[in-house]
Amino acid sequence: MAEYRRPTWDEYFMEVANAIAKRATCDRGRSGCVIAKDNQILATGYVGAPAGLPHCDDVGHQMKKMLHEDGSITEHCVRTVHAEQNAICQAAKRGVSIDGATLYCRMTPCRTCAMLIINCGIVRVVAEYRYHDGEESEAMFKMAGVKLEYVHDEVLRYSRQ
Repeated sequence: MAEYRRPTWDEYFMEVANAIAKRATCDRGRSGCVIAKDNQILATGYVGAPAGLPHCDDVGHQMKKMLHEDGSITEHCVRTVHAEQNAICQAAKRGVSIDGATLYCRMTPCRTCAMLIINCGIVRVVAEYRYHDGEESEAMFKMAGVKLEYVHDEVLRYSRQ
């Protein structure tokens, strides 16, 4: 029998984020988020519609097209609040400071989440995978001095792109 290996703090918090993702209500990206500091969980969040509004799993996706500078068009579901946004909102709602904390998430945070993370004073982001459109977030984190680390150096694609 293999000897038990206690998970590192990063492994532990990422496992918790993946457990939290099971509550997500959009099948395009079931992700969860943990914000921790000094080895303590401060806030959590998962992908879902704003409180009291219908969920993708119940009524379908609310897709919007986005035109990019290079002329390409992508579709995004705008019904949900991202896991990172929900975790930040939970901290604000409960009066919990996340200044100086680490955020654990499924993939590179999107541009909007990256801006919120920077302004909240989060100093480190641990993402399980890369996001296919994460270059801008990576650049912003670098400019702002937010350390970004990946558990797996591969791109995660949504099950329904």
